Amino acid sequence: MSAYDIAPGVDAALAAFTLPEKLGFGAVTAPVMFSAEWEEGTWRRGILLPYGRIEVWPGSRVLQYAELVFEGLKAYKVGQSRANLFRAQDNCRRMQRSAERLAMPVVPETLFFQGIKAVTRACAPFIPARSGQSLYLRPFLYGTESGYLLRNSKSFRFMVIANPVESYATGAPTVAIERQEVRAAQGGIGTVKASANYAASLRASSRALARGHTVALWLDATEHRYIQELSGMNFFAVIDGELHTPELDGAILPGITRDSLLKLAPRLGYAVHERPMALDELLGQIGSGRCSELFACGTAAIVMPIGGLAEPDERTFRPAQTDQVAARLRTALLAVQERREPDPFGWVREVA
Repeated sequence: MSAYDIAPGVDAALAAFTLPEKLGFGAVTAPVMFSAEWEEGTWRRGILLPYGRIEVWPGSRVLQYAELVFEGLKAYKVGQSRANLFRAQDNCRRMQRSAERLAMPVVPETLFFQGIKAVTRACAPFIPARSGQSLYLRPFLYGTESGYLLRNSKSFRFMVIANPVESYATGAPTVAIERQEVRAAQGGIGTVKASANYAASLRASSRALARGHTVALWLDATEHRYIQELSGMNFFAVIDGELHTPELDGAILPGITRDSLLKLAPRLGYAVHERPMALDELLGQIGSGRCSELFACGTAAIVMPIGGLAEPDERTFRPAQTDQVAARLRTALLAVQERREPDPFGWVREVA
């Protein structure tokens, strides 16, 4: 896996691509993609291809049983001649844990980096250069074998696609509290990035959007009492001037941005607490003013301020301030990601 092939048409696809002024998030697709296949217990040589449709058997297990795991990470090129990746090794390790949970073959670190670096290098001329913009990379692994037996595929495909993006969300949206449905339970797949995990959140998230909110806030599966996370982001509250976030309970995804904030916040003077967070207690703290701010975090949004938490009857609990602590954390983290400030943690990796 020290080298990969380049398919005919890649140079033409790159030459024909023009970076539009407005990027959105996921709306603009990079013109190349990386692919490697696993058969008979062996990873085959990877290949860089023009972006395009892929063929799967109608009976493939990725379609029939959601046999798919993925990751999301970013490459930055702000004021630099070379692009850099942020905490990519952590994404690799998490993808390996996801694959192990679904009994899929692990993508070796060498192949993982070969794929994301091949796409990043090819796309380097049009990685957006303004602060807050980046090249979003989506590596994923799926089962390709056709059949209905409840077992894993005997063949798989690892791919990397990419999108030039800007910030995922702006403003301070409200979030809908989900008190009935369950996203993930302890012992399930809430701790990994599996497609089925996100499918379980879609109905509540769509209902939230229809009500004018951005996303759903999930509670624990046993008591429907303790906060877990948003559909695609981890959750934070500022209480008495300190940061509080739900502890990892075996159902919450261990977000890489979450972990970055937990390590970065003490350097900015904030005490941090990982603990069980009862929703009703938090709502009372918002009402009393002890909870002054709410925000969420993830690779896509980085840090997103939350304007309020909305009950199913639309009673909305709004903290006294928005985007003050969140803005400070976002600014500090983005400066490290974009190499505008020193990286004290060794998180940044340049793509040569």
